[in-house]
Formats: sequence, structure tokens, C-alpha cells
Amino acid sequence: MVRVILDTDLALGAPGSDVDDGLALALALADPGIDLELVTTVSGNTDVESATLLALDLLERLGRSDVPVVRGAAAPLLRPDLARSAPAQLVADLGHRGPAPGYAAAEIAARVVASPGEVVLVAIGPLTNVAAAMSLEPRLATAVREVVVMGGVYLGTTNRLAMPGEFNTWTDPEATAAVLASGARLRLVGLDVTQQVRLAREDAAAMAEGQRPFGRLAGRAALSWIDHLRDTTPGDPRAGDSCALHDPLAVAAVTRPELITWRRARVEVVTGPSVARGVAVADLLTIDDPPEANCEVAVAVDAPAALEHVLARVGAL
Repeated sequence: MVRVILDTDLALGAPGSDVDDGLALALALADPGIDLELVTTVSGNTDVESATLLALDLLERLGRSDVPVVRGAAAPLLRPDLARSAPAQLVADLGHRGPAPGYAAAEIAARVVASPGEVVLVAIGPLTNVAAAMSLEPRLATAVREVVVMGGVYLGTTNRLAMPGEFNTWTDPEATAAVLASGARLRLVGLDVTQQVRLAREDAAAMAEGQRPFGRLAGRAALSWIDHLRDTTPGDPRAGDSCALHDPLAVAAVTRPELITWRRARVEVVTGPSVARGVAVADLLTIDDPPEANCEVAVAVDAPAALEHVLARVGAL
């Protein structure tokens, strides 16, 4: 089994939130090839306190309260002023649970360095915790087995001027730049491929009407999210029919890398005050004297097989 730390901005369970991070956590628990030993939380899709409480709640629902959750960064590296508070009702409902002591970056660094070459770090939110961990412990970059990142877009663009980079890289591009420069073995799963693996409305409805408690929860949340996408992204013809399984694909890559076509690349991200802030620029090493590769990027995916893998595993919970 592969030892995994999952770093996440989990939002499943918060009304009107994306569901793919919760499905990713469920897949990490359901895959017999993964030993999920730690969940760390980060600000992103939601504030870090909400992500922490929702992760604790989901682990309890799935019968895995033994997996520790350690709270992480409340804001991007260079913008502590962007820290947010959890909604009062969420705290009232779930605040009786508390995370494990400590700080995510320190716990990630300690666990990875204690077991060189054994731990895979799967980061499905902004890379704030990962960058901070690498700053705390420079040996992490060579000790980690690999870092699998859901983030970026490498063969296209977001086509959104207000958010020109993919959400995770756009939220904390300085953290992403630090991780890209670290020398760690990196595999990046971007929107180019994650948008192709989609949970259809009928599949979500079947989950919502099924016999499994997690399936009912996830199915209802997915239907709500698909409705939200229909209402807020009318220019996307798929928005009312399905939602993308961004984060589960990154988890799937740990034990089923053959589902994805990988290509060595040199990736850098735009930082600072720029219209292109958060954009990941990928050099696919096609010229005679290419730059040195710093990662592998996903360039294609067997979408039907990936969807089958996720639904089969998660559907058993």
C-alpha cells in the first residue's frame, strides 16, 4: 500500500459548494492500494476552519475517525489579510470536533522526512501548506516519494480574465512557484484532463437515491452543485448536465497512473501584480535545447475508465 497524506480545502457538506474534494477523500479511503495516514487542511474553496470541520465530519461519516486531521494555512503565503472565518452555523453544527494538535506544514514535513521515499503527498487545494512545509524542512523535497498536484492548466487557458489561472494556482501562485522550484518529484493534474472526467446528473441522482449513506450525501451535494453550475456558468453547455471530478483524478493517479498520459515539462507560474497572475506556463520540451524539466504534466486521460474507477470505489462506501 502507498502511504498518502492528503492536503485539501475540502468543502463537501457546505451548502452550494463543490463536491469533488469530498469524493477525493472518499476515494483515498476506498482504494485498497492507499493507506491514508493524514489529512491536512488549507484555505481555498472554503476557509480553513470550515475545511477542517468538514473533513472531520466526513471521516466520521465514513467510519474513519482514526485518520488525524491537522489544520493548516488560513490564507495564501503573502496575503495573511485574506484569512476568513467559518460560518457561525457550521461551527455550531460541527464545532464539537477538534483537529489533531499542531500545524499542517510542520506535520507534513515531519512525517515525510521520517520515512524517506515512502510518503506520497496529494495536494488538491492551494499549495500554501506544501510550500510552507518545504520552507520549514528543505529535506522534504528529496524525502517525499512524489507530490501529486491537482492544479494548473497546461494545454489551454481558463478563458476567464477575472481568474486567468486555475483556481488552486491562482489562489496562491507564490506557493505554487516555490513548489515548482523545489526539486521534488512532481506530477501535475490540470484542468486539461480533469474537465474530461465528469459526474453526470443521472449518476449523481442514482447515488442520492442509493442505499449507501455516503453515496446519498455525495449524490445530493453533487446535484446541488450541478444546479449551481447551470445557474452561474450559462456559457458552458455541460454545466447543467454534469460536474468535473478534478480532485478524485489526482487521487486516482497514485495507484492508477496508467489512466493518464504524462509528459515531462518545465512549468513556471506567473506571480506578482499581473493580468496573468496565477497562469501556469508549460514548456513541453519540444525544441533542440529545452529547459530542464521540473515535473510531469497530465496531457490526456482515459475518461471512461477514470470515472468507472472513482464510482466503483466510492460507491462501495
